[in-house]
Amino acid sequence: MRKATVDMARLAAMDTRAAALLLKGVRDATLRGGGSALAPRAEIRESWQRMLREGLDPDRDRRSGLLSAQELERRRCASPLAALLPVLREGLMPASGPGSDAVPHIMVVADAEGRVLWREGGSAVLRKADGHGFEPGADWTEATVGTNGLGTPLVTRRPVQVHSAEHFVSTHHSWTCAGAPITDPRDGKLLGAVDVSGPLATMHPATLMLVGSVARLAEAELRNQHFADLERLRTVAAPILCRVRGRALAVDANGWPAAVTGMPPVDRLPLPRSFRAGRVWLPSLGLCEVEPLPGGWLVRPVDEERPDPGTASRLVLDVSRPRRWSLEVSGAMGSWRQELSPRHAELLYVLALHREGRSASQLAADVFGDPTRTVTVRAEMSRVRRTLAGVLAHRPYRFREEVELEVARPADMRELLPHSTAPAVLASREAAAGEPARR
Repeated sequence: MRKATVDMARLAAMDTRAAALLLKGVRDATLRGGGSALAPRAEIRESWQRMLREGLDPDRDRRSGLLSAQELERRRCASPLAALLPVLREGLMPASGPGSDAVPHIMVVADAEGRVLWREGGSAVLRKADGHGFEPGADWTEATVGTNGLGTPLVTRRPVQVHSAEHFVSTHHSWTCAGAPITDPRDGKLLGAVDVSGPLATMHPATLMLVGSVARLAEAELRNQHFADLERLRTVAAPILCRVRGRALAVDANGWPAAVTGMPPVDRLPLPRSFRAGRVWLPSLGLCEVEPLPGGWLVRPVDEERPDPGTASRLVLDVSRPRRWSLEVSGAMGSWRQELSPRHAELLYVLALHREGRSASQLAADVFGDPTRTVTVRAEMSRVRRTLAGVLAHRPYRFREEVELEVARPADMRELLPHSTAPAVLASREAAAGEPARR
């Protein structure tokens, strides 16, 4: 019989000390492999399992060296998160302002590598954070400090709340935190995470929803900036496109179109990492002439060189790294590499497991655990196939038979796509761990 899991709402209603003792009992029983009336929440259990595989000591306060002042400042200046600080501050810090003792918590922002770049909040709470090594320049990844509200969302790509003894390392049990990842909507890359932390008494189950919502607002701000950049590029490109004969389009550095002439509107154009001026082969357009524009590129397809579905001969699906997944395509026209979103990495991994193909309902069951979610699957697969022209077939969805496919997996299959809750991915992980797959 499946155990009941820890419920954050019920936990928040309990006395702070009683809640901490309850979680400590769950943690101790789980780490010993013994029995407990309650099971840890799924994201916490999976994080603890990662820490045990890493060999992290649950009773030792582990810290890395801080970044130098010069390196910290360099990262702050280079990070797109710097422009989002006003949005994050307005959503997560009370009107009394940073540094006030009336502020019961701190806001912390880290980059994609888990390094703390900024923190703000009540001076008393900041002093307590110093005692945990929770300060600018610190490494707050799971591999260094265990399960926490910054490092764990960077792995799972989802908002996570970590309260008291849900922290893997015991020295953090007097702390509560809720964090969410921030992703760049222009290219899907992980930028970092934002976290709200404080002493146990500041815990509230709604904090996680608040932090997640503010992270989405920050991403929306990036999206608005992106639209403004595209509008500027469109203004520059419009008079040039008026003089172009044939097909042409202006795209930004991430492949998003700002203006098109002589051809139907297109979605984002996947650009090779080594994109440059001159003649370049693009998977969705074929051979193109490329010229630089302020803020982007002018791309003109060479009409006599149309894309050939048979040009792709070898694929490498790389899901070996924890936060970056890609598909590399090689063929007669050269090679190119497409980074994958978390959802597209899941879908392509499932198709790699089933070279014979999967129907929309089978993919819905594989990814969502619900065979009726075919509309969502078809929409996602339509996006994938627009990007990977000549690589994927449909009815059923599959990699083309004539293409050689290699899958680069993590050395420890239990680390496969750690963000994923897809049944097919869970089955692969649990097969590697020798456990029965949970449905």
